Amino acid sequence: MTLSIDDTTACLDGLLRSRCSVRAFRDEAVSRETVLEILRVASRAPSNSNTQPWQVYALAGKAIREVEGAITAVFDSGELPPTHHFPTPLPEAYGARQADFAARYYQALGIDRTDAAARARQTRRNFGFFGAPVGLIFSIDACLKPHSWLDLGLYLQSVMLAARSRGLDTCPQVSFAPYHAVISPVLGLPEGQVTVCGMSLGYRDERAAVNGFETPRREVGEFVRMMGF
Repeated sequence: MTLSIDDTTACLDGLLRSRCSVRAFRDEAVSRETVLEILRVASRAPSNSNTQPWQVYALAGKAIREVEGAITAVFDSGELPPTHHFPTPLPEAYGARQADFAARYYQALGIDRTDAAARARQTRRNFGFFGAPVGLIFSIDACLKPHSWLDLGLYLQSVMLAARSRGLDTCPQVSFAPYHAVISPVLGLPEGQVTVCGMSLGYRDERAAVNGFETPRREVGEFVRMMGF
């Protein structure tokens, strides 16, 4: 069946609006075939000169537990120094949105932002993919430049939308990036590859409060400058 333009628009807009980062999942398996289908259709994402720079490691069951165990051992030991994903200081506009997110996130979890131990326990849940049945690790050749990292980002978004269209939810997780030295030997990453992020994949737990909070978006007029219209 061929969809009309209006139907196609409504479908895509619905996917974009309903996609959110889910951090609690139901104990319901996702089939190998479904995961491969999502990763396959997402590979239609554009990339510079069709270089397709992404690599994906799809994990379930024992493989998730092995990655989680390796990372949490290091996390609990405090052997790695804190990693900052943003520059210091973070420009004020970005910092304000980051602080707003943190306030909403920890409120949904019932965690006081001054409770460092509770925050650490929640951070630790990242490494088990928040209980999702499928975990994805994305890597890229370290020699590639920022434009290729942009290509990987386009692939990530395509994975999330392809998952959403199948009734699944995701959470992209940069928290895996600092643990490349731990992840690499467990998954057998080739020399020269670097871990970019992880992603949880599964069916959201509708009962979990952490899945109920919303993050606002700027009005289009705040970030778009129209010229020549």
